[in-house]
Amino acid sequence: MEVLNFLEDYDRQLFARLFKQRASRTHLALLKLLSRSGEGVLHALIPLAIWQLQLPGSEAILSLILLSFALERCLHYCLKNTLKRPRPQSAIPGLRSLGPASNQFSFPSGHSSRAFLLATSLVVVYGAPALFMYVWAAAVAMSRVLLGVHYPGDTLAGAFTGSCTALFSATLLGLI
Repeated sequence: MEVLNFLEDYDRQLFARLFKQRASRTHLALLKLLSRSGEGVLHALIPLAIWQLQLPGSEAILSLILLSFALERCLHYCLKNTLKRPRPQSAIPGLRSLGPASNQFSFPSGHSSRAFLLATSLVVVYGAPALFMYVWAAAVAMSRVLLGVHYPGDTLAGAFTGSCTALFSATLLGLI
């Protein structure tokens, strides 16, 4: 229990260093755009574009993302509603986040989980050319902290959850 308290304190301290309750309009707009890109629209558009263009691996990526997304959403729902970690705005008096939270609880970050799920899925099927998707996924995760709706640990847990779910699904499908 002492280790968990240490991690909780460290997470709050790191959050306090990263989150500033003010941002320029341009910076705020970019953060919100990055955050929105992790909501799941790309998870449908990218595989559909690959399928529509009849690119190699289109069936594999469709199967992988569908299975991964279904498993990840179940896992995410169970974790979030079992652990019930309050969001920074609810836990830190006087804190006002810069963006909307998609639900009441903070751990793990669903945006981060979905972003890393997509990045990992694309790397599994397409290899090195898709590695740039990890930069996007990390930017989505960081945007959630900079908007004040997640602690850094929430986004790390989301990244781990999404990546592991994609790798587990790829193993089930015989892709790795």
